[in-house]
Amino acid sequence: MSDGRPEVVVLCQRNIREQYMQDEALSCLESFAQWRWIDCQDGHLTEDGDLIAQIKSANAVVLAPGAPQISGDIMDRVSGLGFIGDMEGDRFAQRIDLDAAWERGIRTIDTTNGSSYPVSEWALALIIISLRNAGAHFRNMIAGRTRKTGDDPGYKHGDLYGKRIGLIGCGHIGRRLIKFLEPFRCEIFVYDPYLPREMADAVGFTQTSLKNVMSGTDAIVCLAPITRRTRGMIGKEELDWIPEGAIFVNVSRGAVVDSVALIARLERGDIVAGLDVFDPEPVPEDSEILNMPNVFLSPHIAGVTEASYPRMFTLMVDELQRHFSGHETLFDLTPGSSANRRGLDT
Repeated sequence: MSDGRPEVVVLCQRNIREQYMQDEALSCLESFAQWRWIDCQDGHLTEDGDLIAQIKSANAVVLAPGAPQISGDIMDRVSGLGFIGDMEGDRFAQRIDLDAAWERGIRTIDTTNGSSYPVSEWALALIIISLRNAGAHFRNMIAGRTRKTGDDPGYKHGDLYGKRIGLIGCGHIGRRLIKFLEPFRCEIFVYDPYLPREMADAVGFTQTSLKNVMSGTDAIVCLAPITRRTRGMIGKEELDWIPEGAIFVNVSRGAVVDSVALIARLERGDIVAGLDVFDPEPVPEDSEILNMPNVFLSPHIAGVTEASYPRMFTLMVDELQRHFSGHETLFDLTPGSSANRRGLDT
């Protein structure tokens, strides 16, 4: 703090610096902190130099792809360090020794949720697309069958307004999706064993079991991260719970769902799916899923937009400003969030 402002050091590879750190966010950062960028690749500084010497005076360190892990030993040798952030850690924080940071009272932040914004938007889009059975209509149109069909689930079940929506997982994406659904006056049900009980009242949903979400709602949206507990979590039994006329949307990870069982459930023709993810990816060219009329597919695009990457840095700058202003931060890595991502018991 040579001029009274805290010192922030950003460690990442050059292309991340160019893509993420845009002028508006940098101007905001400069308004309350000194900052430096250090070029890194594969966990090492690209130029000769000692990491400790480079960050010794830092009050905050921000990490992104290319950066080294910040261990407890490094933390002990950077005496003024009170904040470590990861811009693209997906809340796994491989670049931070979390236990060491928490033992030392260092705040740990992850802003990967910058990509949650477009994912929640695409989840809403896939809900509407699937309710209207738009995948089948598109297939018919491009095949030259341009007239409406009589037996159309989109005609029977197509309105989103007033529907019962079930979310499997309710992290950043789920909570934004709930906000997007507010104008449609939907009733929201959530299965997420990691949520604090008070969140249901604060955000506005009913917390319930996986079976109730799968069997008692009109639209089921999978938002669960892939962990050792969620891999294959939705199998034949769970898919058989889906009632006739319902839709199933997945914008999380394909491996949460048993793909063979999903195809078998869709072959019955009484539900519609909107899938941004599949297992395996890319979808094999000979997969039955590609030709199913009651499926709308996209190639894992939900979180990939040009704006999502610089948003991660903008959110980090906001967190730094809160921290150095004496306010509470929003996107802390905690023992609870760490347990969630690692599929540990709560």
